[in-house]
Amino acid sequence: MPDLTLTPAPPEPVAAAPERRAGRANVRQLIELRWLAVVGQLATVLVVHQVFDIALPWAEMLGLLGILIAFNLFSLWRNRLAKPVSQVELCIALLVDVGVLTGQLYLAGGSDNPFIYLYLLQVAVASVLLRPGYLWAIVLSTLTGFVVLTQWHRPLLLDPSAPTTLSPNYLGGLLLCFVLNVALLTVFIVRINRNLRQRDAELAELRQRAAEEVHIVRMGLLASGAAHELGTPLATLSVILGDWAHMAPFAGEPELREEIEEMQRQILRCKAIVTGILMSAGEMRGEAPRLTALQAFIDGLARHWRAAHPGVELVLRSEGLPDVEIISDSALQQVVGNLLDNAAEAAPGTLLTLVATCPDEETLSLSVLDEGPGFDAERLKHFGEPYQSSKGQPGRGMGLFLSVNVARTLGGRLEARNRDENGERSGAEVVLTLPLASLLPRQSLPDADR
Repeated sequence: MPDLTLTPAPPEPVAAAPERRAGRANVRQLIELRWLAVVGQLATVLVVHQVFDIALPWAEMLGLLGILIAFNLFSLWRNRLAKPVSQVELCIALLVDVGVLTGQLYLAGGSDNPFIYLYLLQVAVASVLLRPGYLWAIVLSTLTGFVVLTQWHRPLLLDPSAPTTLSPNYLGGLLLCFVLNVALLTVFIVRINRNLRQRDAELAELRQRAAEEVHIVRMGLLASGAAHELGTPLATLSVILGDWAHMAPFAGEPELREEIEEMQRQILRCKAIVTGILMSAGEMRGEAPRLTALQAFIDGLARHWRAAHPGVELVLRSEGLPDVEIISDSALQQVVGNLLDNAAEAAPGTLLTLVATCPDEETLSLSVLDEGPGFDAERLKHFGEPYQSSKGQPGRGMGLFLSVNVARTLGGRLEARNRDENGERSGAEVVLTLPLASLLPRQSLPDADR
């Protein structure tokens, strides 16, 4: 028996689906607008003929309406296809509308017909739906139609004995007014659309930041809980190793004693990491913040990292650092250490450079330079996003994501680029830029202001 199970269509790409739906919705709007145009033109012809007793070329005008109806039926069929609607198709659809309108106006008085200003509706719709290149095609077509209709058209016979024409001065003023209206509509609607797109992009970025902050809060709670849980077993291991160090069997064996001492050092390091996690999570704020000079803070960063990575050569360059005291921020230390760790992993066996400068009196810049292969285009595009790692291992890539958000919390930014020398890539550079004010201690308020 044949399998009658329907195979679902593959889902649309996340980025393409909204664009595709918007294109179809735009086509539906044009179809509805075209049906209104058909009904409106037919009603206008009937009213002009029956009420005002003005003779009109019925056959030609109804033929143009038939073309518009046929094109609208084709648009209905086209909108049901799965293929996305392109800007070219929207532009052609609007050009068809402009052409039919031009034909109707030609048969009904040309520029003498007050409905000539329906051209402005086409320009307004095109300004909303089309990109600038296609928009100018609609603008030029309407301007051309307007100018042509001022010279060539069938006059409206209000009185069968004498056709009426408008004076050249009036036609010139009419054309100038039309050009001004087209220019203003085009400029301001395009600007409004650009502002709306910019607003939507900013709202999307804010939503992304809010989601990232929620993710970071969850990670912080998890890390804090893990640090609390690890404190007790680490303390127990430290006590046991201390007892072993004084036992005769271990004390008499130099190799065993060295291994116990190494384990004690590693436990002390684990304790320091746990303490750093708790401090970063805000659970040790009762302690007074430790102040240090900016130059001493940078020197300490380099010294501690060299001690933890004895096999890597790190050069520190400090240029123009002011003589100020800052808060020894553990989160900032972790960020710089993470950047150095990433550089060491990306360019093993090469020289690393940490550059600390103050481009101005209010900004601190910390740059990590390596001599490795640098970033590829895809990594640069997604730099700082979670789970974007070049190491090819699941769950990696969180270090840069957290570093970007720490920099953002301090009012700064984290940027990456490739270094080029003589037109060739010579490594990568990651620059952390922070306002100095975010690291300075808060000055106590005067008694009068407390």
